Amino acid sequence: MTHHSTRRHLLGALGLGGIALGAAACGSSDPFEEGDTGGGGSGSDGGGESGGGTIAIGSQAYYSNEIIAELFAQVLEGEGLTVDRQYQIGQREVYMPELEEGALDLLPEYLGNLLQHYDPEAQAASPEEISSALGEALPDGLRVLSFAEASDQDSYTTTAEFAQTHSLTAIGDLAGVDEDLRIAANSEFEVRPYGSEGVKEVYGVDVSVVPVEDSGGPLTVQALLDGDVQLANIYTADPTIAQNDLVVLEDPESLILPQNVVPVVSEKIDDAAAAAIDAVLAELSAADLVELNRQSVEDQRSSADIATDWLTEKGLV
Repeated sequence: MTHHSTRRHLLGALGLGGIALGAAACGSSDPFEEGDTGGGGSGSDGGGESGGGTIAIGSQAYYSNEIIAELFAQVLEGEGLTVDRQYQIGQREVYMPELEEGALDLLPEYLGNLLQHYDPEAQAASPEEISSALGEALPDGLRVLSFAEASDQDSYTTTAEFAQTHSLTAIGDLAGVDEDLRIAANSEFEVRPYGSEGVKEVYGVDVSVVPVEDSGGPLTVQALLDGDVQLANIYTADPTIAQNDLVVLEDPESLILPQNVVPVVSEKIDDAAAAAIDAVLAELSAADLVELNRQSVEDQRSSADIATDWLTEKGLV
């Protein structure tokens, strides 16, 4: 894997290693097994002469996020920049300090969650409002570029059987279920604004978190399918939702803010680099992201190969 030893220590100290890295697409070519990281297929520092030093690109410990990072990496290499891939870093608590300190220059993020990381009481609701608010909330030296149509929402997802049995269509309907509700999710879910306290405040629903540290991956899905929990936080661009006929409960009160894909970047990303990244974002639709994720989960293709084919199809490389 392309981790630095200091990053492993950080992950271990925060309890974000182990399952999170072993099962959440440690190899984007096969998110179910440890092994090939998939991200270095085009070389860790290839791409010709650098126009402004090496651009360090990170990703979350989440296969879909790595694929998006690889899209950015390859278009920047196409611009003649040298790219240092630092994929599968971990959760926001780990990689945001690295961005703030200048150890990373670019990482794919998600609008609402990024804003709430800096401003948990944020009132912005639309993607446009969130993007604008991020301009004020981010630390000096960091900014977001434009956002994609594609989003990957946190969710309260259940099985079709459980939804039918209890007549569930929206999160608030859970308040009428006479069971001790449990949701499989990363342990950080507990303290997120849309976690246990948030869903109680907004919808009057009591739910406890069962920690499964694979970022909505196969262990989280299996916990739901096995009946260990009634709910799971599965990201909405995950192809396993359709494969398993799962039901994403509606969120009419916008407990979970829009999570459109948006890159957060350092000052090393100049206008030319930003334009190349923006071209990717302009093409990345919701359907595209689900399909890219499907190729990783079902076809077990590497993020490098997935990205190359998509960028070629879109005429971006």
